[in-house]
Amino acid sequence: MAAGAWAALRSVVKPCIAGSLIGLTVSDRYFTVAAVRGASMHPTFEGRTGEYALVERLCLERYDFSRGDVVTFVTPVDHQRKAIKRVIGLPGDWISVPETEEIRKIPEGHCWLEGDNGSVSQDSRAYGPVPIGLVQGRVTHVVWPPRKIGRVDKRVPEGRVMPHRNL
Repeated sequence: MAAGAWAALRSVVKPCIAGSLIGLTVSDRYFTVAAVRGASMHPTFEGRTGEYALVERLCLERYDFSRGDVVTFVTPVDHQRKAIKRVIGLPGDWISVPETEEIRKIPEGHCWLEGDNGSVSQDSRAYGPVPIGLVQGRVTHVVWPPRKIGRVDKRVPEGRVMPHRNL
């Protein structure tokens, strides 16, 4: 009887372990789902509890980001905290920072990230350019709640970015 119980247990555990390993691989390499909290990305996200976004991770292989993408990243001021912001500038770009009226160049290996709701967003305006290595994926869709399901639009504030040009 003990052998039969082990066989039954094994028939359940083995597929669960295999499924978990496949799920971890997909989540780590291809895509994952992230909870969205806070008002810094309003109106793109409402920031209420229960809002979720699909995060594509294939872009990390070549750091394939463009201006206007929404990304998740580990904040440079607290490495245990993750945030969602919009890419405003890429390496080599010149950024106009409206609050300080300064113009800053984005160094190689960094990007400029801002929330859509600048009045409450803690972002590159506060801590400067973010190392691209801290970016964890590109947000492509809102997946929950059902009334908000859809693609996340790319947007860049007009007149604030002078793109890097190879001359």
